[in-house]
Amino acid sequence: MTILRQPTRAGVRDAAAKVASVVPPTPLFVAEIQGVAVAFKAESLQPMGAFKLRGAWHRLTAIDAESRSRGVVAFSSGNHAQGVAWAAKRLGMPALIVMPADAPRSKRDGTLALGAEIVSYDRATESRETIAARLAEARGAVLVPSFDDPWIIEGQGSAGIEAAQQMAERGLGPVTHALVPCGGGGLAAGVTLALPDAKITVVEPEGWDDMRRSLEAGWIEAVGEGAPPTACDALQTTRVSPLTFDVLSRRGVEGVAVSEAEIRTAQRWAAERLRLVVEPGGAVGLAALLSGKVRAQVGMLVVLSGGNVDLAAYGRVLAGSE
Repeated sequence: MTILRQPTRAGVRDAAAKVASVVPPTPLFVAEIQGVAVAFKAESLQPMGAFKLRGAWHRLTAIDAESRSRGVVAFSSGNHAQGVAWAAKRLGMPALIVMPADAPRSKRDGTLALGAEIVSYDRATESRETIAARLAEARGAVLVPSFDDPWIIEGQGSAGIEAAQQMAERGLGPVTHALVPCGGGGLAAGVTLALPDAKITVVEPEGWDDMRRSLEAGWIEAVGEGAPPTACDALQTTRVSPLTFDVLSRRGVEGVAVSEAEIRTAQRWAAERLRLVVEPGGAVGLAALLSGKVRAQVGMLVVLSGGNVDLAAYGRVLAGSE
């Protein structure tokens, strides 16, 4: 993909205004951890269950009227798929989503329910980027990547703008440290731009912590072969983009990896303490905090990025049998 411009904080603020015109702010919850009041941004309560509608809305509304008639093509395991489908439906645009054959059924069904068309692929043997690019070219449609796009990054960053305003309104002070789930890095890069004075820590599942390793190395490192199974389907990005990596590396962002057991503990804690359903990938920031890998501090913000769960798997998590 040819990158026409860099994402900016001004773009994040524009995106926040656009998003605010179509959906209300997601709630901010506060709970005590390690004796400190910590704020939780519940992106799991978005209309389609995740933060992804932010970037999708900012991106699709930037498409000119003539191109809108030809629609969009995106690739996603489910949350970006639903975000693009949600935005496309509101704008009257056709949407085709390339999804892995093993995507959670809830995310696949949600995408179809929003009116999008789905093309399946095998994530182990096929390239979703290649498939999507070919389909977009054949249709004359606009390709909407899940993170490697300045509009997408800016749109996701609107969550940080909202959270900062909510914390100030509740007397919690400025955001000093934000924990952000990371797959390709779109949300993390956007929040980094939105909160220029805060420390940002990206959190990934163990074995899929390529952003952490890339930031430590100073260059992009792919996940590589033999990555372990993870319940975090939304964070199974095999290689981050130069666009997201650049935003994070210039700010000196650091990364943390959490285990599958720690993620399950975080999901149960969110259900018991916040009364929130949070999917595995959305709970990694909380997992880093509860495990002690990151210490709580005044002004801490944890982004709970999504709540689209497989009900059977989620039931086992709550029961402690998985």
